[in-house]
Parts: sequence; structure tokens; C-alpha cells
Amino acid sequence: MATAAAVTGIERQGQLLHQLAESRARTDALFRIVRPEALYDRPIAERHRIVFYIGHLEAFDLNLLVPALGVEPFQPEFDRLFAFGIDPVDGGLPQDQPSDWPRRDEVTAYVHRVRTSLDECLSRPRMGSSSGLSTLLHVAVEHRLMHAETLAYMFHQLPLERKIAQPEPRQPEARVVSPRMIEIPPGVATLGRSRGSSAAESEESFGWDNEFEAITTDVPGFGIDAYNVTNRQFLEFIRAGGYNEKSLWSPADWQWLQSEAVRHPRFWVANGNGRGQEWSWRTMFDERPLPLDWPVYVSHAEASAYARWQGKALPTEAQFHRAAYGSPKDGAPGEREYPWGEEPPGEGRGNFDLGRWDPVAVGSYPAGRSAFGIEDLIGNGWEWTASAFAPFPGFQPFSFYPGYSANFFDGKHYVVKGGSSRTAARMLRRSFRNWFQPHYPFVYATFRCASQ
Repeated sequence: MATAAAVTGIERQGQLLHQLAESRARTDALFRIVRPEALYDRPIAERHRIVFYIGHLEAFDLNLLVPALGVEPFQPEFDRLFAFGIDPVDGGLPQDQPSDWPRRDEVTAYVHRVRTSLDECLSRPRMGSSSGLSTLLHVAVEHRLMHAETLAYMFHQLPLERKIAQPEPRQPEARVVSPRMIEIPPGVATLGRSRGSSAAESEESFGWDNEFEAITTDVPGFGIDAYNVTNRQFLEFIRAGGYNEKSLWSPADWQWLQSEAVRHPRFWVANGNGRGQEWSWRTMFDERPLPLDWPVYVSHAEASAYARWQGKALPTEAQFHRAAYGSPKDGAPGEREYPWGEEPPGEGRGNFDLGRWDPVAVGSYPAGRSAFGIEDLIGNGWEWTASAFAPFPGFQPFSFYPGYSANFFDGKHYVVKGGSSRTAARMLRRSFRNWFQPHYPFVYATFRCASQ
């Protein structure tokens, strides 16, 4: 007879298999918005062609799970071809051609065979909690959901005629909000999460390697914007000549600005002389007059320059945590799990969990505000911080994926927090960290300013 612990382990594995199936359905649906003739396009020069990602999601799962399941590789050349994405930081871009990649039917057959092989092995009953396998399944699910967001912002860059339009929910009723700063008193911020003392606790506290070990830091008082910087506010920066004022940009950022001829946010489209209503915003499936009350999506370099123009700075990772999860009252209970409290992410709390293709007006979800009254900290756009992506004390790389985080502790990537409309709910946990290069303008990333 199976023990209670064994039943719990089997049940947990069943839940994870269901989550894996759901995540597959989400990425399958995403690929269907791309017209067949566009599958060999490269919407972003720094990324692989779309066809790579069709094979990559399955190759990753296979390469990850083979040691635990004993699956026999059947097409090792595809396992290698689709194994790794790219993130060039020194200007080198891929030079491959569409003809260098397998035919679509070959990739589709590979995907089908990998899934069938993995599912047959995963469906076999396994005694015990099998915490190692559960961790790998968590990784497989979240890796796929991360790519669901990566693919979305890649597809955002495809010409409209290369996509099949999908419905978009109605915009929530807009609130009239005015930019303002909120003073945050001194306090503590807990970054990361603690490893469980037992196998069961470790499973329940899954996180990527860069989320460990938890660290508590004192945060001096500071001010922070109640709302993300909007397109309206950023338009003022453009009209004031912000892209032409060298003093607002670091030397590296200024060099990028000049070499790439960057003059406005990537999601904006300049029409006419580029003033006021002559700007448009590229949605996923359309183009519309610039929505002035939406959060602006920009690179870290552009966000930093705007903050300097305001005489302020981007918040640090610790300041973001203090503002999002802390309490303004002395002696109050510990930090919240989410800005609004302990309840898991749900409808009415923010624009997240792949529910929309595009942003909504800032301040549209007052039920998601933090204890300090700060809004939109979760969803509607990742938030740039001033903190370079670096390990916490006690960091240990995943033995099965040693380069996941460690390869990017290079001072060339910055932490973003929060999440966007295309971020799955399970990755809205307080400890989750994302990161990007400072000159990468394609991600759904906005910002707010802080002052000392």
C-alpha cells in the first residue's frame, strides 16, 4: 500500500503534468497567430527565427527530463539544434538563412514525437515524492510560460499582415489619475526566498536558482511614483529634446542611441512631423493613435535618461520590494506576498496572466494597489530597476541548468520586477526576478521614478 507521503507525491506530479499540458496549449495557440509564410521570419534581429522556438520548447523539455526519465534520444541532431536560444551582448547578430533550418513538417514531427515519448514516461506511476522530478517539471512549465511572453513580444514586431488577428478584451473603465509621488518610510525589504528544510517544503517553495537565498536589507526612506510613467509624460521628454541631450545618457547609452538612430520608444510609430497626435502605437494586431494614459514601454537606457531629466532615478530592486510588499505601519505583520495582500493573483488585481495582448491605462486596477497606495506594481508592464542582475548571498546554480542565471551575472543586464499582461500568474510571486540588457527595446517593460 502506498504511504500518505507517496500519494502526496503522486498527486503533486499529476498536478504538474496538468500544468505542463496547459502551458503547451498556451504556446501552441500562440504559434497559430503567425501566418505559415512567416514562420521563418526573424522579427527581432537579436533572436532566432520563429521556427526555432517551435522546436526549442520540446527540445528543452527532452534535454531537461532525459536523465530523470531514461528516455532514449531518437533525433539527437534536433536535440542539439533546438537546445539554446541566444542573447548577444556585444553586437554580434545571427547570420543564418531560412534554408539553414529544417522544414516545418520535420519540426512538427519532432515536436509530436518528443511529446509522445515524454508523456508515456511521465504517465507511469512513481512511488515517493520524487522531489527531483517535480523540480524539473516546475522548470519545464515555467520555461515554456516565459517563452509564451518572449514569443508575444517577438510577434509584436511582425508586420501586421504576417499575423492572424485575435480578439482583445474591452479596456477596463478608465480612471482619471494624476502623477504623484508617495513617500516610503524607512523599513526592511526581503528579496528572494528561503530554501525549505525538507524535500516537501522545497517543492512547495519552488524558485529559480537566482531567487535563493532570501536576504533582508534595510531600506532608507525614499519617494516613488504612484503610477508608471505614461506615454503622455514621455512625450513631454521627447518634445523637450531628451533624445538630443547628451548629459542625460551614460556614455554607453549615448553611443547606442547614436549608432542605432533611436529617437522614440520602439512601440511608437512616428507619423508626419512626430508631434502630438502624429504619433501612433503599434498594438499586437493594429495601429492606433498614441494612448496617452498607457504606460510607456522603453529600454532601460531610455527609462534612465527620463529619470535623470526629472532629477530622479530608477528605483533599486530593494526599493521596489519595499514599496510593493512592505507596510507603512510600525509593528504591522510582515511583508505581503503580493502588493494587495495574501490572496493569489486574480481578476481585478491587474493586467496579467496572458489575458490581454496590450496594456491598459495606468491606475485601471485600484484593487491591486500596495499598502502604501502604489498601483500597477504587478502586471501591465515589467518595471525596470537600477539594480544590475547579480546573485544573492548563498546562490547555488541549478546542477541541471548551471548557466540559467550565472551566465548573465555580467553587469550587462538589469533586474525587472512585476510582470506584464503576458506574464503567467504563477510567475508573479514576490521573489521572481527577470532581467534584460539595457539597450533591449522590445520587451513589455515600463518604469517609475524614485527620489531620495
